[in-house]
Amino acid sequence: MGFTIGGSRSTKEFRSGTRRRGRTSECTAVAEYTGLWGWDVVPGARAAGPQRDCSCGRADCPAPGAHPLPLAPTVAAGATLDEVTGTWGEYPGAAVLLPAGRVFDVIEVSQEAGRRALVRLERMGLPLGPVTATPDGRAQFFVAPGAADGLPQLLYRMGWDDADLDLRALGHGAYVTAPPSDHAGLGPVGWLRPPALDCAGSPPQARLLLGTLAYICHRLRR
Repeated sequence: MGFTIGGSRSTKEFRSGTRRRGRTSECTAVAEYTGLWGWDVVPGARAAGPQRDCSCGRADCPAPGAHPLPLAPTVAAGATLDEVTGTWGEYPGAAVLLPAGRVFDVIEVSQEAGRRALVRLERMGLPLGPVTATPDGRAQFFVAPGAADGLPQLLYRMGWDDADLDLRALGHGAYVTAPPSDHAGLGPVGWLRPPALDCAGSPPQARLLLGTLAYICHRLRR
């Protein structure tokens, strides 16, 4: 393994001037998620090196750099910058992960489909929540909780249940890597549509977006 997260040596490094300045910026980002957008945040593992070794220390890690750190606490929605700093300082270098299934679920499609759908949905004037772009070419649309459980029924009602769609939903038990953190050693996650006060805490129902997302995914498959 080339690096670790959360060890005593890393904590000492965090207290140095250079480390502290970097950590302040990261803690500010986490505090924005908890305090401004009302999302829980969890410290996550990271991957590095040619082999994308995971900082959790497991040689056989099934999701290098894309899962919560073992025993890491949740930084609850509403946490202040001081509270975030007190917790995050114990996990230097951790990725910022957002747990799905609480304030939001996620509908994930290819980034090409996501960009096309986003343009169409905005032109239609439909309500939209945040949308991330991942370094492995995925677009993640934040929607109201319950979408993951209800996706099969929604697709059935819309007539897309038997289509071969590059589309899935992430709900309870799943985690989303939040910008600007690195995802799985592949690069940083960014925003296609950043959060805003009118949608971060109450993203749209999946049914409002699903028809457009499914249609564009189907067209791209053809």
